[in-house]
Amino acid sequence: MHFIVYCIDHPGMVERRLANYDAHKAWLETSPLRTLISGPLTELDGTMIGSFFLYEADDIENVRAFASRDPFNVAGIWETVDIRAFLKRVDNR
Repeated sequence: MHFIVYCIDHPGMVERRLANYDAHKAWLETSPLRTLISGPLTELDGTMIGSFFLYEADDIENVRAFASRDPFNVAGIWETVDIRAFLKRVDNR
């Protein structure tokens, strides 16, 4: 199954986000999930305001558990973490 993880930062988290980036990146490399797409959400000016992931996983609980231990979440950067099942209908790659 596919799952989207959509995370919005608390206001003013750019510096904290950058300070935790290396730990976050290292954490993602340990993922038991298959990462199809990931990257920061931004304002139009490029300011990072959150994170987006598209995972392939057996069940949502594995995705929840992985996201809950992400260094960005542990450091209190993310204000909201929304995890939803995703049904891919079109893939034009």
